Amino acid sequence: MHIKHYPLGQLQANCYLLIQDKECILIDPADDANFLLEEISRQNLNLIAMLATHGHFDHVMAVGEIQLSMKVPFYIHEKDLFLINRLKETAKHFLGYEPQIIDPTIIKNLPNSSLKILNFKFQIIKTPGHTPGGCCFYLPEEQALFTGDTIFKEAVGRTDLSYSSKKDLNDSINQLIKSFPEETVIYPGHGPETTIEQEAPLYHS
Repeated sequence: MHIKHYPLGQLQANCYLLIQDKECILIDPADDANFLLEEISRQNLNLIAMLATHGHFDHVMAVGEIQLSMKVPFYIHEKDLFLINRLKETAKHFLGYEPQIIDPTIIKNLPNSSLKILNFKFQIIKTPGHTPGGCCFYLPEEQALFTGDTIFKEAVGRTDLSYSSKKDLNDSINQLIKSFPEETVIYPGHGPETTIEQEAPLYHS
């Protein structure tokens, strides 16, 4: 499997394109539908799904526009659907202008523990704290963990939002640190990659 990383949008949210044979999945489609559609077309890929680690606008703004061209499902935890419903107003508040956002359509709830889409097999780890429905996705064969805004390199997601929980986030991070091999690569929602081994001394309790 090939994992391609694109920091997109004003907030440089990390979008990940996972490619296996000619099938692909987008994790956190972020904020540049045109770029992503061009990349998928240029590489002659077949997009089969989009997954969100959480519902914040900077990670999902491109979803609806992509779905206009490709009728693919968008998976998100049901506890973050309220963030999708307020996508436009939240983006306007944080960006300082009113972006053109097309609402996502084919929305599916993430299952509780695993998700299989063709040859892509994910373990789903619920990691609330930054948002109520935050999730991480683990690919065992790749030893790859997509953490969204739960944990970054030497940092964690913010918990000063009305629906956030510092305790829940700390519990979620400790769950990740304790559950995965040290060599697991962390692909975060912002910033560079890191590993469980690098982050464990900072958060292990």
